[in-house]
Amino acid sequence: MKLHHYFFVLIFAFTSKISMAQEGLPIYTDYLTDNYYLIHPSMAGVANCAKVRLTARQQWFGQSDAPKLMTLSVNSRIGDSPSGVGAIAFADKNGYHSQTGAYLTYAHHLMFSRSEVDLNMLSFGLSAGFIQYKLDETTFLFDGPDPIVSGVVESATNFNVDFGFSYQFLDFYAHGTIKNLLKNSGVNNDIEITSNLRRYLLSVGGVLSKYGSEWSYEPSVMFQYKDGTQEALLDINGKVYKSVEFGSIWGGVSYRTSLDGAQYLNSSGTVSSQKLQQISPLLGVNYKQFMFAYTYTYQANSLVFTNGGFHQFTLGFNFNCRRERYDCNCPAVN
Repeated sequence: MKLHHYFFVLIFAFTSKISMAQEGLPIYTDYLTDNYYLIHPSMAGVANCAKVRLTARQQWFGQSDAPKLMTLSVNSRIGDSPSGVGAIAFADKNGYHSQTGAYLTYAHHLMFSRSEVDLNMLSFGLSAGFIQYKLDETTFLFDGPDPIVSGVVESATNFNVDFGFSYQFLDFYAHGTIKNLLKNSGVNNDIEITSNLRRYLLSVGGVLSKYGSEWSYEPSVMFQYKDGTQEALLDINGKVYKSVEFGSIWGGVSYRTSLDGAQYLNSSGTVSSQKLQQISPLLGVNYKQFMFAYTYTYQANSLVFTNGGFHQFTLGFNFNCRRERYDCNCPAVN
């Protein structure tokens, strides 16, 4: 029975790698490190500064072929116009699968404010780009003609687009995005794997503080739904900021849970189920025009490859800054 248990775990891990390998840019908790543009195109150019963000994520330290991700994003307002532009490049590797991609973004911001004191802004954004998928089959067992295993590095490049909106009102915000609007065949055309990579994202939150206080608090939630696999995930987030002479120090925690359970065969031979549960503390500092953040993720499920070892670092730089226009607790804008 223990042999059946481990066999099921291996099958589960392998199929997870296949399904995750061609999903486009993976969504972790890096958006909480002042990087909402990474997942919401409508946030391009929304801030009073142009922003560069570089993230590096390594999963399961000490394990070969473990998932790792690097992203680079930059976005800026076009002069004093109501438009913004941005660009994203990423490289994601997961075992035998890898994907690289690049997107360009255009966003437009409509102001409804009576003056610069009030923040009341509706934004729309569109990103378009290419994703190249690769599947390295050179180390697969291959002893002859096989309709599935070719024994070479399979690759395919697909075009896709993301569309979203953002609404900022005083200290509160809401973002909605549809990612991967088009179908992508990837490199798995001959396998029964969905080509529907469409994902729906909805984020809402706000920043709370007392008048004149150095402390502020930002509760937020993000809901995401994968159309092809009908999976739903919920992030519940909390962040705290402290203003200091050189900028700000901030930290928080994110709790991610799946709204759908997965069944597995446990060591006693009975069928059990579990839901994804991840806890991610994060810590960051804004020093003048620079930003540094660290995020660690702990997986709390009973059946996992390993509980910890999810490390992510974020480096940021703000440039071409204008004065803060709005009297609000809105870090993403001011």
